[in-house]
Amino acid sequence: MKKTNKMTLTALIAAITTISSSMIYIPVGFAKIFPIQHFANVLSAVLLGPWYAVLQAFISSSLRNMLGTGSVFAFPGSMIGALLAAFLYQKTKKLSFAAFGEVVGTGMIGAMATYPIAVLFLGQEATLFGLVPAFAISSITGALMGYGLLKILIRNKAIGGMIHENSANNRRF
Repeated sequence: MKKTNKMTLTALIAAITTISSSMIYIPVGFAKIFPIQHFANVLSAVLLGPWYAVLQAFISSSLRNMLGTGSVFAFPGSMIGALLAAFLYQKTKKLSFAAFGEVVGTGMIGAMATYPIAVLFLGQEATLFGLVPAFAISSITGALMGYGLLKILIRNKAIGGMIHENSANNRRF
């Protein structure tokens, strides 16, 4: 896929993610569960590769924060999740590893990376035990949605030419 096409798709996914953030979220205490971000991370990871997936997560988090529909906690979680999902997919060429990378990257590593920021805003007691479950639920839901959509699109041969160039062998799905 050409660089221009990748940048356009990155911007399109970030725009859809940003627009949907005002409609689809679940407030859980001090965090907002937003599975569409994780859905977008899995799509970006598989279709675009690691750097564009991280860029999409950064753009989405930035826009959501500017519009008041996101929180500062979105940055580390979404970006780490997108990177790990894309990296695992690139190495294995399996959708399940992309979804797993998103859940581990956001739900565990991202939640722990958010800890220092959350301590500043919320205090130490509520932080880690509040972030990990919220991030995990959100990332599991979004990763399953992304995995399901990609499986359907691949089965119907709707995105044959759009799969990241490192995964030319689509029979492994």
